[in-house]
Amino acid sequence: MKLHDVRVHPSKAALPRAEQLAWKIAGVAADRIAVPREVADMIVNRVIDNASVAIAAINRHPVVSARDAALAHARRGGGATVFGVASMRRVSPEWAAWANGTAVRELDMHDTFLAADYSHPGDNIPPILAVAQATERSGRDLVRGIATGYEIQIDLVRAICLHEHKIDHIAHLCPAQAAGIGTLLRLPQETIYQAVQQAVHVSFTTRQSRKGEISSWKAFAPAHAGKLAVEAVDRAMRGEGAPSPIYEGEDSVIAWMLDGKDAHYQVPLPEEGEPKRAILDSYTKEHSAEYQSQALIDLAFRMRRKIPDLSQVERIILHTSHHTHYVIGTGANDPQKMDPKASRETLDHSIMYIFAVALQDGTWHHVDSYTPARAARADTVALWHKIETREDPEWTRRYHSRNPEELAFGARVEVLMRDGSRVEDELAVANAHPLGARPFGREDYIRKFRTLTDGIISTREANRFIEVVQELPRLKAEDLHLLNVALPAGALQHGKPGIF
Repeated sequence: MKLHDVRVHPSKAALPRAEQLAWKIAGVAADRIAVPREVADMIVNRVIDNASVAIAAINRHPVVSARDAALAHARRGGGATVFGVASMRRVSPEWAAWANGTAVRELDMHDTFLAADYSHPGDNIPPILAVAQATERSGRDLVRGIATGYEIQIDLVRAICLHEHKIDHIAHLCPAQAAGIGTLLRLPQETIYQAVQQAVHVSFTTRQSRKGEISSWKAFAPAHAGKLAVEAVDRAMRGEGAPSPIYEGEDSVIAWMLDGKDAHYQVPLPEEGEPKRAILDSYTKEHSAEYQSQALIDLAFRMRRKIPDLSQVERIILHTSHHTHYVIGTGANDPQKMDPKASRETLDHSIMYIFAVALQDGTWHHVDSYTPARAARADTVALWHKIETREDPEWTRRYHSRNPEELAFGARVEVLMRDGSRVEDELAVANAHPLGARPFGREDYIRKFRTLTDGIISTREANRFIEVVQELPRLKAEDLHLLNVALPAGALQHGKPGIF
């Protein structure tokens, strides 16, 4: 990996393309280096993971809305499949990216990478797969494209903080998706460069989508990025240009939306001929909740055995990182995070609610743990409102550590009892994390798929998908539609009509 200095330059400096971050990203995407076996294997795991959470969410309202809009853009030849829908029905690829991206993101249960900023790099897969199907590319091409998408997003997330400036993390996702599509299609560096710049320009949005009363847009946002990425690549392929230099310019996103004219970032990117391995540094979720709650859910399961009577709890303090405290903790100062009538999207960003339910139930379920009745239980509300978070400098340091042995997304928990006693414990990483107690492997991804899709698709369809997806790197172009997962006829719901 090579670190690239990224700064703001005045227009009169005429920064050469070779020194621009977007050009360097495009160079990584255009490099036709082979994908290592372990990377290809992990890509298969994440395609399984995406299908799991997408089908589990298939009839939730945002997913229904996105699917209905996509199906209004049918395409007879060269189209892409839509999760839940029979594969012979195809739609335009940008709309497949919209529908499938929303389905994947809705339950907040697919993969994650956390560093200077947040990311769900599995969001790269829907648009790249949609374009692969629409342009009749092979499984090998698809694997190459996905490897690039993961690499670019994760490398940007390592170096450039968005949330500090209240910019949503799709600003790193959209250029990664465009770069991945560029790799998939074997486009020249010039074309990918223009597409990446367009993608950056149109995808800077605010973090209000994840603040206060969180709405369904949390699921739509990465799907919107995917749709924008497909359109950006299409325009660039037709010879259209983009605002440039998009990162370093005098009126660029860095100059006015991030660290400003004095900004200085060091972005790591693979050197020419170096394999794209970033996916191996990401991790999936065992539980359907914001990633920073994963270790705390596992810790709650462990601690509940030490607390015989939860009604005797006086107070619970979660000593954790800046990120956890200010994003999903009491440091966010969001009253909605303590409201039993809050939306599911808000509850899965409230570590106070999540820790209370995990302590009481000893299990976590992607539906049952969020029902209005579950959130409104009097004993749950009482316990929930006794929980607070506090930033601990050591947990913040570990959260940002570049040493994988120190990197941590957990907390130390103090449970203060009414009799003056206390129960304490801590956990650095979730059990499913690569360094956790039970790291996820292929069989765990398959089990997650079968658990989340049970009762939604047929056993025959589940078995078919699991068999096909494990052959992903060897699939021919005409077989990529087999990566879709369909529900039985009549099982898909439809929503309110819109314009389309």
